[in-house]
Amino acid sequence: MRMHNADETCGIAQAALVLGDWWNVLVLREVARGHVRFDALAAEIGLSRKVLTERLGRLVAQGVLRRSLYQRRPVRYEYLLTDAGAGLLPLLVAMQDWGDRWVLGDGSLTATAEADGAEHARVHALVGTRLPDGLDLPGAHGVGLPLVAPDAVATVLFTYPGTGVDWGEPPIPGAAGCTLENRLFRDAWPDFREAGVDVRGVSTQLVHEQAEFARTEEIPYPLLSDAAHELAAALRLPTFRGAGRLRHKRLILVVDAGRVVRHTLFPVGDIGREVAESLRLAADCARAT
Repeated sequence: MRMHNADETCGIAQAALVLGDWWNVLVLREVARGHVRFDALAAEIGLSRKVLTERLGRLVAQGVLRRSLYQRRPVRYEYLLTDAGAGLLPLLVAMQDWGDRWVLGDGSLTATAEADGAEHARVHALVGTRLPDGLDLPGAHGVGLPLVAPDAVATVLFTYPGTGVDWGEPPIPGAAGCTLENRLFRDAWPDFREAGVDVRGVSTQLVHEQAEFARTEEIPYPLLSDAAHELAAALRLPTFRGAGRLRHKRLILVVDAGRVVRHTLFPVGDIGREVAESLRLAADCARAT
């Protein structure tokens, strides 16, 4: 691609060279979702093997993907994000957020979703899918923790926009109730544990913000930070921009011990009712195993 001289020092132009076109963006989207093998990528994107081979080779050459051998006879590779590739995840999530709001939506800034909208369809399509392997998020001490508790028969994974600095409700559209939601899960924690179910909360807040909140509110379950947008990109979760940050919309996933999503609750309206419903669904999931 021929570039104007001024583009040589333009970060936007240089990033556009890496992203290239529609197919490169979709390849990165699918790798972020955990589809890292050639056949899986071809099936998800619907791209010819020749074009996919060319796109993967280009992204590897540009340092965004790396090849990892998983089979010797015949030789087969997985395509994984490098640090540079992982650095593109916030951009992919921002693109999705923009598309949800301005192309698929009416331009309104909202922390919820319409029942017949694209975000609602994406979240409920997660039922029956398996969470990507190796996707750990930083916990209160900055150490990566798994999304699914290894000793639980089921895990309730809930996302929320963010808690306020003073643990009141922050001036974030749609974020009212985040502190309440955590308190309700905290109060119901003994019932979850009695059922063999774990709980994990996720927001895009920073680790130290979550750690301080957890100490103050005596939260017994892990709060995980998706500040790097790994989970949002992997599951194509709905987000909105509030107080200068991309934030998760509130939703609840019930995940079994095999990392398969069994139930989704979205949008979350009546928080108390949805917390109780997540316990019921997770307990039912536990009894079924």
